[in-house]
Amino acid sequence: MQVLSVASEVYPLVKTGGLADVAGALPLALKGHGVSVKTLMPGYPAVMRAVKGAKLRLGFENLLGARADLLEVEHQGLDLLILDSPVFFDRPGGPYADATGKDHFDNWRRFAALSKAGAMIAQGAMADGDGGWRPDIVHVHDWQAAMVPAYMRYSDEPEVPTLTTIHNIAFQGQYGADIFPYLDLPAHAFSIEGVEYFGGVGFLKAGLQTSWAISTVSPSYAEEILTPEFGMGLEGLLTIRQGDLHGIVNGIDAEIWDPATDPAVKAHYNATTLKIRAENKRAVAERFGLDQEAGPLFCVISRLTWQKGMDLLAETLDDLIAMGGRLAVLGSGDRALENAFHAAAKRHPGKVSVLSIYDEPLSHLMQAGCDAIVIPSRFEPCGLTQLYGLRYGCIPVVARTGGLNDTVIDASHAAVASKAATGISFSPVTTDNLRRALRRTVGLYHQPKVWTGMQKQGMKSDVSWERSAGLYAGLYTSLIAKKGS
Repeated sequence: MQVLSVASEVYPLVKTGGLADVAGALPLALKGHGVSVKTLMPGYPAVMRAVKGAKLRLGFENLLGARADLLEVEHQGLDLLILDSPVFFDRPGGPYADATGKDHFDNWRRFAALSKAGAMIAQGAMADGDGGWRPDIVHVHDWQAAMVPAYMRYSDEPEVPTLTTIHNIAFQGQYGADIFPYLDLPAHAFSIEGVEYFGGVGFLKAGLQTSWAISTVSPSYAEEILTPEFGMGLEGLLTIRQGDLHGIVNGIDAEIWDPATDPAVKAHYNATTLKIRAENKRAVAERFGLDQEAGPLFCVISRLTWQKGMDLLAETLDDLIAMGGRLAVLGSGDRALENAFHAAAKRHPGKVSVLSIYDEPLSHLMQAGCDAIVIPSRFEPCGLTQLYGLRYGCIPVVARTGGLNDTVIDASHAAVASKAATGISFSPVTTDNLRRALRRTVGLYHQPKVWTGMQKQGMKSDVSWERSAGLYAGLYTSLIAKKGS
């Protein structure tokens, strides 16, 4: 089975969040299910510097107003198609924003161009070239690629089955109607059945409207986005398409995330040698300038935003320190929240420390050394950091929402007694409930046999892509069969 995947970021080349991890890991996992994936992504400067020996496959003389080349290259097991268009992608800053954090002014055109190229490839642009490649199905990720099925729907070429995956419905790619004339779509595409959304153009809405099927990254989130609280305005459309909506929980790359071999970990260990984690705990405390003491060391590895519930954690920090805990924070985000955590670090020197940077190896060390990771998200489509925590014996303390609910078993009396518990969860998501969850966590930490049992149970959890990749392969097969019926 040949699949074209389209994503705006792919690990290890470009990463701003979990989307990149999925786009990088799922194709590798699918190989074991007889599925071959080519992944189309933008040629950002970091991508162009990293890939070597790329082969020119196609040239686009006028792709929404700019010249672009399609390059193909194999990189760390991934078969990549890179859209090389300096006008769109060769610029300073990140994939979506400049160095000041302001969105690139032409993001709509940049990602419409990516989608347009994806649609052309899907419908045979590479079929006449060297290799004669054409996909059996197209899998697109989030709003940046969601116009692919719309371009396919409104072309004269035969349709190929399409799947649109929602990684976070809060990000939708909404723009004014004034951009529509520049999208290279027929006039009738600007309708409720097409790309029109509340009088403007909605990229994600277009994908959900025109895609053959829709998936999201956990079963709980698939249910939550059917409600006004979580659907962000798209709950009506999703309810209509509920029969085509699938919730498949994300996995992680269990080879990259392995405490027994991870090069970022100071002292390697497994579920039978958990005492070795103490050396990593000392290394984390040293890196963050925290006191070396016996109490639990909590961590946060996250964007510091309202969605992630970081305001609630900031409000409970004094209580956490009073309970005997310490906190290491790795992340940046809203200025007010960053300031709140830095202020807590000043109030509690040696107890709270914040690094507002991106440091992938350090995030691995934190999972390998910290006792618990706090994830109090108001909504969380899937979440990956709790999966890393389970894998590394870093107990997740999570809000009971989305993928957090699907992957963490709360340490209730029954779950602890049956040795099934893997973490601590709470709901509703309030400051008081988070405070209670932190207090429960500290109490469990001081019961060494229970705590070690939870660590071992978490490390036994199947957080790999194996099962989920099989579900995706099955979904692809059903869509291809639907085409032939």
